[in-house]
Amino acid sequence: MPARIVLLVTSPRLPAGLLTAAAWDVVRRHPVLAGAESELTTAVRASGAEVTVVDGRATQALLDAAAAHGVAVWLAGPAGDESLARELGLRLAREPGLAELELMYGSWDPPGARLLDAVAVMDRLASPGGDPWKRAQTHRSLAGFLIEECYEAYDAISAGDTDALREELGDVLLQVVLHARLAEELPEEQRWTVDDVAGGLVDKMVRRNPHVFADAEAGTLEEIEASWERIKRTEKARDSVLDGVALSQPALALAAKILERAGRVGLAVPPPLADSQVDPEARLGAGLLATVAAARGAGLDPEAALRRAALAYADAVRAAEKA
Repeated sequence: MPARIVLLVTSPRLPAGLLTAAAWDVVRRHPVLAGAESELTTAVRASGAEVTVVDGRATQALLDAAAAHGVAVWLAGPAGDESLARELGLRLAREPGLAELELMYGSWDPPGARLLDAVAVMDRLASPGGDPWKRAQTHRSLAGFLIEECYEAYDAISAGDTDALREELGDVLLQVVLHARLAEELPEEQRWTVDDVAGGLVDKMVRRNPHVFADAEAGTLEEIEASWERIKRTEKARDSVLDGVALSQPALALAAKILERAGRVGLAVPPPLADSQVDPEARLGAGLLATVAAARGAGLDPEAALRRAALAYADAVRAAEKA
């Protein structure tokens, strides 16, 4: 039976001891080699196995161990040790009788694993010795960037460009992890972390979706939305249906949201009449509000409609410039 070399690859984002049963079996039964000391070598030794750290020619050391014991295991480093795997593969392609090469995954990155990388990179950037610009920021100084990045993501959605959307959502995520990292530097009574952000989100999603996470029946979409709003009202004691509306959003979208919230609870408050207003600005505002109300009544999004018209007008301006 030919000798065998097992390249054991693990996720650097999981605790070192979280290996599959098959991985634990192979490291306990056969000689284990590695290129450097690590949390993984410590965990393997703690299980009773021996680990030899190779300084120098790893390929030959693996071949010698496999020849002597039948099977040798290589604990790959955090990056997977692709150069070693390539060198070993080429050697065995030239001399196939030396050993067989097997790739074994001892653990895998879970979904969302790269979010851990994003948090780790931001921590380095915002820590002493990192990026002076990021360390100098505050929640207030970053507020405009957050709005700008959200608008750029909106533009990608409007353009139907999913590749651009992926990139722009990354920029939005940058703002989230940066705000969370800066919050770690707040006074103790105000301090919070990115885990607090994620934990609050998880709790909210579970709490507001009992048709998924509890025994509630999933009805129509309208019933699910009504359940969401009912749970939301229970969570947050509010004096008005308008509490929680973002007042800093664009005026057209703000008007639409206020009308939508009022209609949600059946309040029929007529908008002011333009002719009854005493100054030009108030008359214009009342007229715009009436237009927004008419758009909602027709099932149209006034913000999207005005954006579409404005962009079409921009195209006409550019065409006129070229002419």
